[in-house]
Amino acid sequence: MRHGSRRASAFLARRSLPAHRRAWAAVITATAAAAALIGAFAFVLGSLLVAQPPVERYAGADAVVAADQKISYTAKPWGSEPRTVSAHLPERVRLDRSVLARAAGAEGVARAVADDSVPVTVGGGGAPAVGRSWPSAVLTPYELTEGRAPKSGGEVVLDTAVAPAGSRPGDRVTLRADGTTGSYTLTGIADTGHRGDGAPAVFFTEQRLTGLAGHPDTVDAIGIMAREGVSADALRDSVAKVLPERATAGSDRGLRVLTGAERGEAERPDALGGRGDQLALLGSIGGSVLMVALLVIGSTLSQAVRQRSGELALLRAVGATPRQLRSAIGREAGRVSAAAAVLGGIGAVPLGLALRSLLTTDALPLPVPLWLPFAAGGAAALLLALLVRPVAMLSARGITQLRPAAALGAANAPEPSEPGRFRTVTGLILVCAGLSSAGVATSQGGQAAAAAASGAATSLVIAVALLGPWIARIAMRVLGAPVRRMGRVSGFLAARTASAHTRRLGAALTPIVLVVAFVCVQLAAGSTMERASDRQASAALKADLVATAPGAGLPAGAAEAVREVPGVTAATGVLRSSVVLAHREVGEPKLDRFPVLGVTASQLSGTLDPRVTAGDLDRLTGRGTVAVGADRADDLGVGPGDTVELRLGDGTRVRPKVVALYERALGLGEFLLPREALAPHVTAALDQSVLIGTAQGAGKERGAGTESGSGAASAADVRKALAPYGGVQVRPATADDIRIAPPVSDEDNAMIIIGVGVVGGFALLSVISTLALITTGRRGEFRLLRMVGTGRGQLRRMLVLETGLVTVAGLVIGTVVAAVPLTAFAVSATGTAPYMPPVQYGLLAAAVTVSALAATVLPGTSGGRFVLKRRKG
Repeated sequence: MRHGSRRASAFLARRSLPAHRRAWAAVITATAAAAALIGAFAFVLGSLLVAQPPVERYAGADAVVAADQKISYTAKPWGSEPRTVSAHLPERVRLDRSVLARAAGAEGVARAVADDSVPVTVGGGGAPAVGRSWPSAVLTPYELTEGRAPKSGGEVVLDTAVAPAGSRPGDRVTLRADGTTGSYTLTGIADTGHRGDGAPAVFFTEQRLTGLAGHPDTVDAIGIMAREGVSADALRDSVAKVLPERATAGSDRGLRVLTGAERGEAERPDALGGRGDQLALLGSIGGSVLMVALLVIGSTLSQAVRQRSGELALLRAVGATPRQLRSAIGREAGRVSAAAAVLGGIGAVPLGLALRSLLTTDALPLPVPLWLPFAAGGAAALLLALLVRPVAMLSARGITQLRPAAALGAANAPEPSEPGRFRTVTGLILVCAGLSSAGVATSQGGQAAAAAASGAATSLVIAVALLGPWIARIAMRVLGAPVRRMGRVSGFLAARTASAHTRRLGAALTPIVLVVAFVCVQLAAGSTMERASDRQASAALKADLVATAPGAGLPAGAAEAVREVPGVTAATGVLRSSVVLAHREVGEPKLDRFPVLGVTASQLSGTLDPRVTAGDLDRLTGRGTVAVGADRADDLGVGPGDTVELRLGDGTRVRPKVVALYERALGLGEFLLPREALAPHVTAALDQSVLIGTAQGAGKERGAGTESGSGAASAADVRKALAPYGGVQVRPATADDIRIAPPVSDEDNAMIIIGVGVVGGFALLSVISTLALITTGRRGEFRLLRMVGTGRGQLRRMLVLETGLVTVAGLVIGTVVAAVPLTAFAVSATGTAPYMPPVQYGLLAAAVTVSALAATVLPGTSGGRFVLKRRKG
């Protein structure tokens, strides 16, 4: 009996599939696109997981000793076992110089070399390079092509990649190292057989390099050269046995012995931290992709099956069992989806390569293992092939469950306009859940607010899909009258057909709402934060001029030199770094990294105004004080006089005393530290810029007019004072010079392209496929309208008006759906309303409108002759 049932369902599937090619075409398109997207994301995520920084600087070393760049934090969540989270440190953690002797004495070690580096620029053009000691040249390795090694502090060897054209040993070269410019004697030119994308080198004597680095008791890393015949594993074990437990005295950072591909981690200490950030962002976007894919495929399948309700009801009436019909639909969908998923899996490879090209960088190139593209595409194809069949069978459950007599009546009955009770209740629950998540977002901060807002958006979009017919009915009550006035016959037809088929109208609204809500959330969240940051930075900026040294930085002495210029009222260097805050968020342990500024408090009155709300910024001195943003202080429950535990960029744990709270944290960062407290814990203690207040600016602020600024310092005066530092630029200060969040980087642009362009494009494709499917399924309706005398122009105008109605309703509803979580997020994070540039919203609206018109008017006119050709008889 069961065997016969399977044969019957297989027969129905074989006979039905060719008859419904147009309906299944939309399912094929959606499934193939979803498989390509999911496979591409799996491809990129797999590449990121196995990515390692390239080995360039230590290509000649058999092993590298470096400090551990990760920190951990363990806490017990509510009602759960303790959990440990970890994060990468943004600044290099250095080693005690005494470790060098221990490593050199390990069994199997032929030589151990200390390696330090300082940023250097070469010549008047300011070509960037890395200053190193000549003994460390063996670690790459470099070999002299001309001349000899440096022997005194005034001699250098240049990399061929940075040596001035025509230069010879004995020439004089100008270098800027440690922020100061000097003239050196060129004693040799060196080259390496391991040329990569890293910065070229300038080699000093070891004593001179140590003085320039400014940390004589510590080193960046130690390169190990093994004796002949010693394996990498044996070398790692022997060196690890002799190393101390801690990198430096009083530190809690351990030591690592890196071999093979791991050596690249010692060259770029923050590369893996950036990889972790990218993985988190791509994982979030990937979750959105999966949600969008399921909604699109489910909606398309549901519409394709619903258009066959009459056929299914008739088969049910003539004796087909519910199981046979569902199995037949499942077999059809399975065959279609399998082919589409395979096509999508193949398409995932070029799409994944395109996404990979957007994310790969010199610091972290993404590898392409031979197995990865096939595994990613195959996994995506298998996932969707398995999902589509049960979804199709579930979509057919309603009509196939009818009794034969009821099904016979249902074959000729109009489509029900209201969703079922279960669907309605589920939709209302999701609306409540979305609003509740939005409410939670307003009371949270940081990642918790972003997560709650994202959950609210997801819940509301799914709720719109479930409550589509109800929403369509409301939309018709609002927009029906204007549509009727736009054309006597066409407007009447558009309004009547939309009112009579609210379920169909709801299905058409869903993909439009999806694409509008998704793109608005992705674009407006970043725009809102950037706008608020710009406003606060602009309000905080009081400096008139700023001094910068492109390609390098300025030492602390530069700000001191500027203060001596007549007419300069204040000058503070801006040293940038990051701190890590260990805390709990909704009970879960978190390690968050915040960018910070190191400043000179006594000079802030003429350069920066953070708008202090409590305490006194003049007390921001020494190595044990900090100023905290007011909102962050509320989250931490601290105020002036309290202490807050932070980890500086190199992992050093500190408990500075809070001396002030301030409002403009979005522009200046959550924490302000004294420059002298931050400088010892950064990779290069050079100011990114020097903010300069002049008498003219002070006079304008007091409203004294331009006369009061007659004795003010000019840019030329400041430039002259900074001449010893070489290549310094002085210009009017802007908010970008202090804004804690820099302008959008290439990595940020890549994420915008992936999140909005790729995923938004897929959602837009769902608009086209769904609306085209709906239009194709209306053949009988169009034929009837032509038979009763509707003209071609009237029918075209009717389709345009219907499309306009759906588009306007979808744009409005999608905007509202996006506005709820965005408002919650914006209020929590910035205290302002959400913002999206009008041009971006206009482009989104235009893209949706054009796609909707292409999906309805073209299939209904040029592609479907049944619309325009009057049927005879």
